[in-house]
Amino acid sequence: MMAAVAVPAAAETVYVTLEKDNAVAVVDGIGGKRVKTAKVGLRPRGIALSRDGKQLYVAASDSHAIQILDADTLKVVGKLPGGRDPETFALSPDGKRLFVSNEDDNQLTVADIADKKILKQLPMGVEPEGVAASPDGRWVVCTSETTNMAHWIDAQTLEVADNSLVDGRPRAAAFSADSKQLWVTSEMGGNVAVFDVASRQPIKTIAFQVPGVPQEKIQPVGVKLDDAGQWAYVALGPANRVAVIDAKKLEVKDYLLVGQRVWNIAFSPDQKHLYSANGASNDISVIDLESHKVTKSIAVGHYPWGLVVAP
Repeated sequence: MMAAVAVPAAAETVYVTLEKDNAVAVVDGIGGKRVKTAKVGLRPRGIALSRDGKQLYVAASDSHAIQILDADTLKVVGKLPGGRDPETFALSPDGKRLFVSNEDDNQLTVADIADKKILKQLPMGVEPEGVAASPDGRWVVCTSETTNMAHWIDAQTLEVADNSLVDGRPRAAAFSADSKQLWVTSEMGGNVAVFDVASRQPIKTIAFQVPGVPQEKIQPVGVKLDDAGQWAYVALGPANRVAVIDAKKLEVKDYLLVGQRVWNIAFSPDQKHLYSANGASNDISVIDLESHKVTKSIAVGHYPWGLVVAP
């Protein structure tokens, strides 16, 4: 384990889950270096910051827990009940609840953060993974990889209201900042589906074709939409690219070469940078969003999967 070193005040602090190290790495995104690493539970994947930025929530999948870490010291200070094999999760807009996918049990667990208790567990399709909460607090969506569905959960009643079919192996979902659109990536389908939230009907399916890359290697996973509604970004797995999409025209504009087997992506708080977790090359890439250029690669540890960025 690396010795703790203070992160410079001007830095963007990137927290990265390392599946094969059973650890979380802290990276100075601006300085381009790993600062420290701390052990957590087994096979950490999903990660998020509390709304006040003081705590990290980490899905330690093989430890069957959502661990709570002090964001400054990286010490484990508690845990939340997240059901068996928590893959990833979404934080409610008010920061009071976690919505956790449980792949082994085919369910979604809703946990109250303050009381550290399960509020409800809802049956999903087979192998649920991606979870997204709409910014307006109306919806939670969970994707089921084997059932090929996006399940719409009413965030107030905690009941499944609808199910939408998508292409093969949906991995991640994201709402637009105005809560009017939902984007769902399909790993085996090689595309991302865009839904109108009001009607819960598909608007368009955006396919990816990367010059020089076999189609079977184009496997979309993580997806992020900027707050301005101008751009969307999709991690394309073993294609080693992040797709740049015009979010107004719903058209692919570019493919950015990053590290190997890019899993997930995260914005900096000011949305001037995008960071990608590249599992097979054990690094993260830094993308400048004004120029849409990859500016650096930072070694972080074995098999980075999830990441979140703090000022």
